[in-house]
Amino acid sequence: MRVALFATCIGDTMFPDAVKATALLLTRLGHDVVFPSGQTCCGQMHVNTGYQPGALPLVANYADTFGDASIDAVVAPSGSCVGSIRHQHEIVAERYGTASLCGQVQTVKAKTFELSEFLVDVLGVTDVGAHFPHRVTYHPTCHSLRMLRVGDKPLQLLRNVRDIDLVELPEADSCCGFGGTFAIKNAETSTAMLADKIRHVADTGAEFCSAGDSSCLMHIGGGMSRLQMGAKTIHLAEILASVESRVHA
Repeated sequence: MRVALFATCIGDTMFPDAVKATALLLTRLGHDVVFPSGQTCCGQMHVNTGYQPGALPLVANYADTFGDASIDAVVAPSGSCVGSIRHQHEIVAERYGTASLCGQVQTVKAKTFELSEFLVDVLGVTDVGAHFPHRVTYHPTCHSLRMLRVGDKPLQLLRNVRDIDLVELPEADSCCGFGGTFAIKNAETSTAMLADKIRHVADTGAEFCSAGDSSCLMHIGGGMSRLQMGAKTIHLAEILASVESRVHA
């Protein structure tokens, strides 16, 4: 399968390891991974802050960049951005675009997937041959859980990782408090929600808190770092891309 990798803004600028891990994992599974150089932001931040017309060029660019018929699927290590592509792009195209763009958006959104749903639903794979000998807890991000409804697909994948000690996160489905500009406009509420999430992570005794969205990991990781908890954040893709190292004498 020819798979196009959508890096997303935050992946490109702040969490390149998650993007690289996604490419490594899909390549290891036997797929031809390509990286269209014309990709930009999906436009989610514009739509979420009330600037829908400003998102139109980004929606059109996404449709043009990934609409190539030779691309079988588009995969992103971000439930948030895929949620925007699946649900917001159509709204923007219908309100401010052309009939042609609406058709392009429909075609491209149908082949755009968040990493875990692509692996489980499209490829039918739950064991990717990963090895990660650490205690891990998983935070299901709001967009992946509520908008994409990926369910327990990330957990299905994690349960098959060799030597992982996967522990359940208390109140896992509670928001971490990030929400993009929500964390700025409602700082006190966001901080309180983050404190609850961090306390639950600490209760698990996990070495790593994983998730499918780098934005949430940035928020959680920042809070844990300020408290000097010792635990770290890691993207789901990085765990799934990890393999057992073998040293030969």
